[in-house]
Amino acid sequence: MIRGKAVVFGDNVDTDVIIPARYLTSTDPEELGKHCMEGLDPHFPQRITPGATILVAGKNFGCGSSREHAPLALKGCGVSAVVAASFARIFFRNAINIGLPILESEEAARGIREGDTVSIDLARGEIRNETTGEIFWARPFPPFLQEIIAAGGLMNLVEKG
Repeated sequence: MIRGKAVVFGDNVDTDVIIPARYLTSTDPEELGKHCMEGLDPHFPQRITPGATILVAGKNFGCGSSREHAPLALKGCGVSAVVAASFARIFFRNAINIGLPILESEEAARGIREGDTVSIDLARGEIRNETTGEIFWARPFPPFLQEIIAAGGLMNLVEKG
């Protein structure tokens, strides 16, 4: 179970906004996290409670460049999960590869407001807005993808053997 306060953004948040290109010389998640979302909200990293923040966004989250740095930056600054109306395909795969839980639910993206407390059951695809009592659903990942996320990413899973 993942639980946290919602931080909300709109549609078409691209990878250049998630982590500007000038920081791509690093692959350290914590370093990238210091600059996460800086183009939209320079104080975003300070608004995050590591392990207790869920980013909620509109359509086409993670569009743009196919950089793995974008989900790394989100994970590095302490975002626990991302819920969006839809994801750009390459961001979706990169997020899973680095173990960042993501769920696609248009209803949740519309029904969760800034500061709401949200809990997520990844295995069931349940997204609960604890502030309003509303329950939203996302298609749960198949077991092999859940295993990658639970391991903290594909490389961690491979290393565990």
